[in-house]
Amino acid sequence: MQLKIHQMSKKKIVCSLIISTYNWPEALRLVLKSLNNQSIFPDEAIIADDGSGISTKNLVEEEKTKFSFPIKHIWHKDNGFRKAEILNKAIAKSIGNYIIQVDGDCIMHNRFIENHLSFSGKNTYLYGSRVNIQKNHLDLLFYKEQVHFSFFSKGIKKRGRTLYILILANLIKAKNSFSHKFRGCNTSFYKKDFIAVNGYNEDFKGWGREDSELAFRFHNFGLLSKRLKFQGIVYHIFHNEKSKNNLEKNNNIELETIENKRVWTENGINKYL
Repeated sequence: MQLKIHQMSKKKIVCSLIISTYNWPEALRLVLKSLNNQSIFPDEAIIADDGSGISTKNLVEEEKTKFSFPIKHIWHKDNGFRKAEILNKAIAKSIGNYIIQVDGDCIMHNRFIENHLSFSGKNTYLYGSRVNIQKNHLDLLFYKEQVHFSFFSKGIKKRGRTLYILILANLIKAKNSFSHKFRGCNTSFYKKDFIAVNGYNEDFKGWGREDSELAFRFHNFGLLSKRLKFQGIVYHIFHNEKSKNNLEKNNNIELETIENKRVWTENGINKYL
């Protein structure tokens, strides 16, 4: 029944999947493999590349021949962590009226796209669960090119998040408040809502808060949030933490958005539209 509902709504939704990446082609290969295993494909996928080297470009050129829909590669020069900027550039180039975001180190459950589209709703953004793949499993993960997991899989933690139970997912209601469980590596929204708040704030440099600050502006704009629990699952590949040297400044930007109930960012996507 869920699939039939989605097929009906698919006529009205053009979906762009945005995959952010930086210099980890081995992980990106698994993400793209999981994309090719989806129950329903997006209308396009865009690799939002924050300055990776030639290995990532070569991988994308190799992999895109395996897909029945367009795989685009949006790249800018490496000038430090500028995820907000490359996501704005990628979304500006997208054809979709609905945007699904995932990181290039997050392997998608095979019904990931289907779940985001099935649960999409007017004036609502979605965010899903993230299961962690542990460091000691990485060698085997990459050797086997593993993209399928279950509650009993080796090498994962927070395994309760692997549970896929539609009847429980349907019980979760949209809320008018921000959740600290929100992650930009598993979220979706209507492009018109993203443009209405001017997208990501490119004042964010370095790791941290660019995604949650966007969510706060979504709420200030009047959107609801809905958690995709028991659906919309990704499996996050372990990596060492990125530098948090700019986190204090990024925290201050977010706090200012919260205190002033800011909706619009001046340094956003409009410059690319």
